[in-house]
Amino acid sequence: MTKVLHVQKVSGISGSEAHLLSLVPQLRERGWDASMVVLHQDEPGAHEFVRRMRDRDVPTEAWRMRADVDPLVFARLATRRADIVHTHLVHADLHGLPAAAVARVPLRVSTKHGFNEFRSSRAIAVADRTAARFAHRQIAISAGLADYLAATEGFARDDFTVVHYGIEPGAEPPPPPEAPRLVAVGRLIPIKGFDLLLDAFARARAEVPELTLEIAGSGPLRFEPQDGVTFLGHVSPVQPLFERNAVAVVPSRGEGFGMVALEAAERGRAAVVTNVGGLPEIVADGETGLVVEPDGLSAAIVALARDPERVRRMGAAARERALAQFSPAAAVEGVERVYRATAAPASSTSRKSNGTR
Repeated sequence: MTKVLHVQKVSGISGSEAHLLSLVPQLRERGWDASMVVLHQDEPGAHEFVRRMRDRDVPTEAWRMRADVDPLVFARLATRRADIVHTHLVHADLHGLPAAAVARVPLRVSTKHGFNEFRSSRAIAVADRTAARFAHRQIAISAGLADYLAATEGFARDDFTVVHYGIEPGAEPPPPPEAPRLVAVGRLIPIKGFDLLLDAFARARAEVPELTLEIAGSGPLRFEPQDGVTFLGHVSPVQPLFERNAVAVVPSRGEGFGMVALEAAERGRAAVVTNVGGLPEIVADGETGLVVEPDGLSAAIVALARDPERVRRMGAAARERALAQFSPAAAVEGVERVYRATAAPASSTSRKSNGTR
């Protein structure tokens, strides 16, 4: 059986962590001997992630990092034997890929998840590309992210295979309310664009006074009270939040994928999103929502607020598209294709001899 070791530094559970909580157990169900090393710095979210992964019967180790660059982590990873080492995010790439090369792991894969402001740093770009030289294959979670990394960090666009996240389908959602209720979910940090949203909302509400907005999320940014806006703090689960509102808004300045838009679609909700990163791959403009430049947020909000029947049609189309194109099975099959495309002959022989994939 082919041994696959996934490595990621975890501080909380969001897009990449939710993806791994779905992906790694499915790989095991499909015959891969998949396990996980979780790097952490004692964040509560990391311990919760480890618990959830173990609850899914995935062998999972938690390694505490003494610093962002920890030679001990590199040394420990260099002693691990696996057929495939698959790293996620920068910390795992910097430690896991060169360590796996030292250990002569036959196949080394890196998934890029993040569309982060720090990537504009020349030092980060150089470090990221240097670590990537130890990978045989690179996965990006959206074509938009692959384009961004090529433009910002100097990767070759053809280096990336795009494998989207998937989402588990829930029960049939209720229809959206007739009232023009908006919802936005995300960390309160600059790249998520909540300042853009609040400005756009104020202008839209001047035209549609009954408009309301709920914002769910925590973070360092603080905003002044504003008519029609309710700040909820961290909310989990988010599905009921989407269900009680009519339209989701994702005003990000950068987004590697845009899981919030997909979560809203799964709940049968139209979305207004900015034209960045992976968002245009999730929201089909004019069909399941509206994709706009930041200065178009207000007009898009007004347009949907005045047309509840269009919102209903878009929401139904959004759910249908989410379930058809963004299934968990499609996500794991995409990763498997990457593994098989460059798997060492010994690994293929091992799978056949064990009667697995």
